[in-house]
Parts: sequence; structure tokens; C-alpha cells
Amino acid sequence: MRKTARHASLAAAGLLALSSLTACANDAAGSATGSGGGGGKGGSVKIMVGGLDKVIYMPAMLTQRLGYFQDEGLNVQLMSEPAGVQAETALVAGQVQGAVGFYDHTLDLQVKGKSVESVVQFSRAPGEVEVVSAKAAGDVTSPKDFKGRKLGVTGLGSSTDFLTKYLAVKNGVDVSEFTPVAVGAGPTFIAALQQGSIDGGMTTDPTVATILDKKAGKILLDMRTPEGSQQALGGPYPSSSLYMQTDWVNGHKATVQKLVNAFVKTLKWMSTHSADEIAAKMPADYSQGDKALYTQSVKSTLPMFTDDGVMPENGPETVEKVLKAFNPNIKNANVDLSKTYTTEFAKAVK
Repeated sequence: MRKTARHASLAAAGLLALSSLTACANDAAGSATGSGGGGGKGGSVKIMVGGLDKVIYMPAMLTQRLGYFQDEGLNVQLMSEPAGVQAETALVAGQVQGAVGFYDHTLDLQVKGKSVESVVQFSRAPGEVEVVSAKAAGDVTSPKDFKGRKLGVTGLGSSTDFLTKYLAVKNGVDVSEFTPVAVGAGPTFIAALQQGSIDGGMTTDPTVATILDKKAGKILLDMRTPEGSQQALGGPYPSSSLYMQTDWVNGHKATVQKLVNAFVKTLKWMSTHSADEIAAKMPADYSQGDKALYTQSVKSTLPMFTDDGVMPENGPETVEKVLKAFNPNIKNANVDLSKTYTTEFAKAVK
């Protein structure tokens, strides 16, 4: 069900929004089994992930591989889109019951009149890395040098887009002074970097590990650890999460609790196992033929994850501060942060 390369190439042609909606509808229709289309009845849940093979979203596939969904009596169907913004679109359209993506989408959606909340928080840092191409590395040494540059993001309106804009504004560069380019992740991102279509960009592992291995670029800012998040963003930045429409959560609390039970069990398992052990549990094709490089990408990203699924203290406030810096809709709105997440389910895990 991985369509990363296909969708990312469509993104370059400016067709991603239409294609992702079509693909979501087709995937949802084609993969529904049992009572899955009925929205969670009988323990069947569809979850769209903003890139199943991205290490930042690893708990989704890992939970399935460990059998924890099944242990909870759930039939979870995982689907994939190349960027979190497409996962958000599928959720809001009612094509899936949950989305695995960045928590910041819940704030963005609230000001657009949509009530969505994170029900389990996988992370306390973005897990993102700002890289610069080998060719541009001498001229782009900090976000102050973003002016006039083309910078890669997974998709326009994605969290990589949000964070890039914040880093620019924080360092004196207006969002109108550089060009965000939707290049997806993986091979399409790397190709854009090598071909000069972008001067740099924001991406995650395993793409980061591959860029360094190919000597296609260098790390400009590393936000894979809480320390890196603090330095770049001024606090913990809860990113990867399972978020769902609030009405659906309130109407299916037993199912949501089972989902959270499974995810928290995975987060605890991750905290007590090595990168080698974790990588060995993932689908073989995620390593793209280089197990050592994939294991390194897991190891580099592990510090971002929580071990209890609970929202990090002051995390929502950091996210709001970041979004208010460049997003006019949020800058001029009163966001009720208490409605963007819940710790009810994570704290109830036994």
C-alpha cells in the first residue's frame, strides 16, 4: 500500500492534492473489510499515516508487526500518504478514523472549525532534520541564509512546511523571501537535492541517513532529539501522534482506549530494545537493501519518542508559539489548546 514514490512524483507536477484525495478514497474502498467502513464498529479501524516507512511514524507499523493491535481485538488497516497534510485530509473527509501525523495539525484544524485531538503522543521532538545540498553548503550555513533559496518540504501545508517557515521567520527571513517546494520524501527528495531543484530542505530518517551516505548534503539543523528541539524551537515539540476527530473519539471510547493501549505498549517496547532489534521487526523493504544504514536511522531518531504516550509538558505551548510566528490564521486566533489533545487514554493504560 506504499505509494510514496508515485505520489511524490505527482507532487512535483502539482497534482498531489487531487491524486491524494482520489487515492484515499480508492484505498478506503478497496481495503475495507468486515465492518471497517462503518467507522470502528467491531474493532475495525482505518488509519492513514503520513508516510508509513518514515522512522518518525515507526510506532504505527511496529505496533502491527508486534501483534499488539490483534492482542487488543482490533482490526487496524494502515494506509500511507507521503505527507501528513494528506493524512489530515483523509481524516477530515471521513475516509479514515485516525491519522498518524504531526500534532500541529490539530491546532491548524481548530482555527478552521474542525475539532480534532491527539489521543496518544508518540514524540517530544519533531524528528526532522534541515539539510542543505553539498553544492549549497558553503553558502547556506544557517536559516538566515534561506533568502532566495528553494527549500524542499514533503507537501505544502505539511508540518515540514510549517517548521521551515518558522525557522525562516525566527532568523529574519520572511516567508515570501524563499520558495517551499513539495518534493515528498525518500528518493524524490534526494533526487531534487542532487539535481539542484532544491538547495536544501526538511526531511526525516531514513532519508537523512541516505543523504549523508551518498554525500548529497549536510545537516544544517538536527531536531531528532529533545535537545535539538529545544535549541531550534525553544521547547519540546510534540510531533508524531495518533489524532482523531473529537466526535468520533467521544462516540468510540472503548475502541480508542484499545488503540492507545496498543501504541503505548509499543512505545514501552521501543524504550527497552535496541535499534537493531527494532529495525529487525520492520518490513524488510524499509531498509531498501541496506540494513546497517536503516538501523542507524532508527538509532538516530529514537530519542524523539515518548515511552508513555502522554503529551509532554509545555509541548502544546511550543507548537502554538511556532505556528503563531508565521501562520496568520493562528496568529490572530484564540486556540483552545486543551481541546487539541487528551491524556485520558494514555494515562489509563495499565
